[in-house]
Amino acid sequence: MPAALRVAALAATLFATSSSAFAQSEGFRLDQSDRWARTAELDPASDESQLLEARRALLDNDPSRAKLLADRFLAARPLSPLRAEAFLIRGDAKFALDDEYEALFDYEEIARRYSGSEVFVAALEREYTIAKLYAAGKRRRFFGTFRIVSTYDDAQELLIRIQERLPGSELAEQAGMTLADFYFDNRELMLAADAYDLFIQNYPKSPNITKARLRLIYSYLAGFKGPDYDATGLIEAKSRLRDLQVTQPALAQDIGAEAILVRIYESEASKLLSTADWYWRANDAISAELFIRRLVKQYPDSVATLDALRVIPRVIEKLPQSVIRGAPDYRALRAARLGVSWETIPESVTQAASPPATASAPTATPPTPPAAPADQTAPASGGGTP
Repeated sequence: MPAALRVAALAATLFATSSSAFAQSEGFRLDQSDRWARTAELDPASDESQLLEARRALLDNDPSRAKLLADRFLAARPLSPLRAEAFLIRGDAKFALDDEYEALFDYEEIARRYSGSEVFVAALEREYTIAKLYAAGKRRRFFGTFRIVSTYDDAQELLIRIQERLPGSELAEQAGMTLADFYFDNRELMLAADAYDLFIQNYPKSPNITKARLRLIYSYLAGFKGPDYDATGLIEAKSRLRDLQVTQPALAQDIGAEAILVRIYESEASKLLSTADWYWRANDAISAELFIRRLVKQYPDSVATLDALRVIPRVIEKLPQSVIRGAPDYRALRAARLGVSWETIPESVTQAASPPATASAPTATPPTPPAAPADQTAPASGGGTP
C-alpha cells in the first residue's frame, strides 16, 4: 500500500474508533439536531490539545511529525491518563512509516499495561492487521535494512495472544480462523487440525463453521503420511465424516464423503498389512499372522486383505500348531476371495472353522493397485515400524 494511502487509512481508523473522545477534548457536545456544538475552548497546553495535534498530523499524512509529538508527550507526561492514546498514536505513526514491527511495541504496551483503556481493543485490532500481514508472508527488516527476517513465529504468537486477551469476541474469532488457515497453508496439518477443532468448540455458530469442519477433516486426512506411520488422523477423519453425514448430509454428499470413507477403509487396512510385514521381516511370524488375522476380520473387502491372502501360506509354514488351530480358515478364504487352491499347506494343519463374517462392502470401490507377484514371500512390500 502506498505511504499516503496507508497514513490516511490509519488516521481515518483512529478518528473512527475514538470520535467521542476527540469531541470531548475539543469541548464539543451533541445538540438536539445531533450536530456537534462547541461548549468550551481547549487549553493549548493541556494533554488533550497535545494529542490532538498528533492526531491531526496523522490525518495530514505527516506520520513523522505525529511520532515526534507522541514521543514528546510520553517523555514529558509519565503519569498522564492519556498515555494509552499516545502509545496508539505513536504506533500508528510507526506503522505508517513502514515500521510495523516497532509499532507492535507500542500496541503491546497498551495491551499489557492499559487493558482497561478505551483504546485497548483498537490496539488489538492493529496487532491483528500486522499478524495477517506476517501470516501472508511479509518479512521483518534486518536492522532497518532489507526485509529478510522470518515472521512465522511472530504471526502465530500475535494470533494466539489476541484470542487470549479478548476471548469470545468477533476479533478473537477472526484471529482463530486466521491462525488455523495459517497452519493449514504452511502444511502444519496436525497444528491446523487442533486449531480448527478449537475453533469449532469455541464458535459453533460462526459463519465459518462449515469451512472449519471441512478443513478439519482435510487436515486429518492430509496428515496421514502412509501405512508405515501413525493412523490417528485417519480415525479422527472417519469419525468427523460420519458426524458430518448425520448433521449435514447434503454437504457430506457434495464433498464425496462415501468415497473418502472408502479411502480411509483401504488406508487402515494397508496400515495393518504394513505392520504384519514389519514383523515378518523381523522373523516374528506369530505376530505377523496376528495382524493378518485382524486384517481379514476387520477389513475383509480391502485390497490389503487380498494381498495378505496371497502370501499367507508362507506365514503358516512358520507357525506352531497351537497358533494355527486358532487362526481363521485361510484355505477357504483364499478359495473364496482369490479363486485359487492351497497346495502348499496340508489339509490336516488348517483350521476348520468358518471364515470370519464379511463386513458390509463400501458403497464405492477404490482403484485396485497392481496385484502382488505370485512368488511373493512376505506379507507386504516395504519396511517400516508398527
